[in-house]
Amino acid sequence: MRIWSLHPAYLDARGLVALWRETLLAQAVLRGETKGYRHHPQLERFRARPSPLAAIATYLRAVEAEAVARGYAFDAAKIGPGLDAGPIPVTRGQLEYEWHHLQGKLAVRDPQRAARQAGVERPRPHPLFRAVAGPLADWERTGEPAVGRRR
Repeated sequence: MRIWSLHPAYLDARGLVALWRETLLAQAVLRGETKGYRHHPQLERFRARPSPLAAIATYLRAVEAEAVARGYAFDAAKIGPGLDAGPIPVTRGQLEYEWHHLQGKLAVRDPQRAARQAGVERPRPHPLFRAVAGPLADWERTGEPAVGRRR
């Protein structure tokens, strides 16, 4: 499961659809409707909010807005109620890590999009998030030990 901290505008069509589906799954997890993914580290930042379901709904609304802007028909009725007051802080180190991860995926799936985005030096966060100084998030799984990681 990858719930991007990056703005959904950077995703290719396949990535945007995957984000929509994965975040709907995250919403189901937060509702207690599934047994899987209950301890997924990316859900920590939503669980830390006063209303985790409102936070995930706010996140989904921005993903759906990007889909509408591209002419896609995502079912907004699947988004739960509530509006998170946001913003949720996300570190620049996390955004940088995700940016490089996404660019690697796009180099294979959508090289033209990757080329168009090659000049982006400071990618924008998802509208629910606000970029702050700091290293890679502790919850991120990179395969490296968390101690001593620098980004």
